[in-house]
Amino acid sequence: MIDRTSTSFTDSCSAELTELLEAAELTGAEQSVADAAEAVDWVVLARYGLVPQVARFGGTGEVPTRDQEIVVTTERGTEAAVVLQALTARGTQGVTDQQLTGRVLRQMSSTDHLSVQQRRQAAETSFAAWMQRAAAWKLQLQIIDLEQTLDDRLILYVLNDRGPETTRLALLAAAAGHGVIHVQPVSAAGIVPEKSGGGCGDCGCSTH
Repeated sequence: MIDRTSTSFTDSCSAELTELLEAAELTGAEQSVADAAEAVDWVVLARYGLVPQVARFGGTGEVPTRDQEIVVTTERGTEAAVVLQALTARGTQGVTDQQLTGRVLRQMSSTDHLSVQQRRQAAETSFAAWMQRAAAWKLQLQIIDLEQTLDDRLILYVLNDRGPETTRLALLAAAAGHGVIHVQPVSAAGIVPEKSGGGCGDCGCSTH
């Protein structure tokens, strides 16, 4: 009975909710593209996310060094990252032609570190509640972790492939008043990429 009600409700408002999700996703993607399109002095390879992803980020000013903690923009929002390697030297020409995931905003500060810690604690506190919601909604997937970006976007990591259930989770969460969330499928091998995914950084972070 609960399943039919949830499904009926989702179907009745799916068009409106899908527009909301797509609008939010497009805004994030457009911002990421805009950040990457701006002139940059150098490109670094950095790791970000609770379930790690590796991608290219561009920036200006002093080139960050290996293991330096930085704040970057991604299609998911504003996130903490760790530099793995500088791919170009400062002042390299043609950097804007690189395929970038986002931009390096700054080196992480003590305030950023505190913010990351607070958001991680909040995510751990809300994990049980999200497990209960998934069970009540009869979703055929398992939430394995969650995190908040530095600009307070919620990312739900689910042990599942991309498909109707991940979309349904995003729709039901929005309908229940939890806002637009980012559902990230994960497998034993790590992040499940977009089917049309390409090179580094195309790790598939859409709400699908």
